Amino acid sequence: MIQRTPSCIEARNTCSEPKLVPVTPAEPGWQEILSRSITTPSQLLSRLGLSVDDWKAGADAGHALFPIRVPEPYLDRIEYGNPHDPLLRQVLPIDSEAQAAPGFVSDPLQEDAAIAAPGLIRKYKSRALLMVTGQCAINCRYCFRRHFPYQEHRLGREDREKVVDTLMASPEINEIILSGGDPLAANDRLLAQWASLLDSVPHLRRLRIHSRLPVVIPGRVCSELTDWLSASRLQKVLVVHINHAAEIDSATRTAMARLAKAGVTLLNQSVILRGVNDNTTALCNLSEALFDAGIMPYYLHAFDPVTGAHHFDVSDQRATELVREMQGQLPGFLVPKLVRELPGQASKTTLDLGRR
Repeated sequence: MIQRTPSCIEARNTCSEPKLVPVTPAEPGWQEILSRSITTPSQLLSRLGLSVDDWKAGADAGHALFPIRVPEPYLDRIEYGNPHDPLLRQVLPIDSEAQAAPGFVSDPLQEDAAIAAPGLIRKYKSRALLMVTGQCAINCRYCFRRHFPYQEHRLGREDREKVVDTLMASPEINEIILSGGDPLAANDRLLAQWASLLDSVPHLRRLRIHSRLPVVIPGRVCSELTDWLSASRLQKVLVVHINHAAEIDSATRTAMARLAKAGVTLLNQSVILRGVNDNTTALCNLSEALFDAGIMPYYLHAFDPVTGAHHFDVSDQRATELVREMQGQLPGFLVPKLVRELPGQASKTTLDLGRR
């Protein structure tokens, strides 16, 4: 006699119900996050609970001259309801941006005169700067290139050959700097192609990348990025741009660890900015937070006098006072060099700190 196996209907106690496995939605990629950035004053003010009546007119005036762009991961680090938050101050336009100020100009570093080939700027003997893209992940209100004519320096496929030919003919150049805009705003396929072309220039030793993207969107440090970085024969250096310790969170530290594992040396450059980091506590906290994240403090830039950003200006006298105070509170390796970039000089100029 054949015994029939009971069905689930007949024997509910012996048959388990099918289980529903929750599906975790995939995390958006960095390009999608970038595409969702805040791009209007109204969006920025409403997301942060700030008074439209108090801030919108000034924000609109500055936005018309240099548009807002703030990615969500950076926005999440800004204190809600605080119009004086040091991170907000870096991205919120105000009405003074539309006011002229003596000595503030559209091209404070006179980079137009240093263009050696389309997209290639040659200011120093042993290194050249390649403007891979004019796009940025975040529009910093103090940016010295906020007026740069990026549309005139777009690099097409034929321009790549001109760049490589120029580099081949310049054996004194041993370092290429990827800049922009933000070079990491370009896709990894294009960047891998550039890395391969630069690998073919025999006298190049280092590839330096200046980027804010791993800070404002830490997810930008993806496997595609670390793959082409690891594959390059060149020594890799990433100079990130962080002005305040609050910009560094756990996601930022994870991104930096991935870059270090890919063989990238991590340095930071910051700008001294009124209302952001123009006090000893903020600068010391920044250096400590950088080192905790595996990043060495490198440069503290004296402010570049660019039109529309005079409200950030800090005098050289005040800047030197602050760095002297840092020297009294930090080990020497955590004190960045205080420098100014002057047009036509063979290198950055270190500001004299005088006697302590």
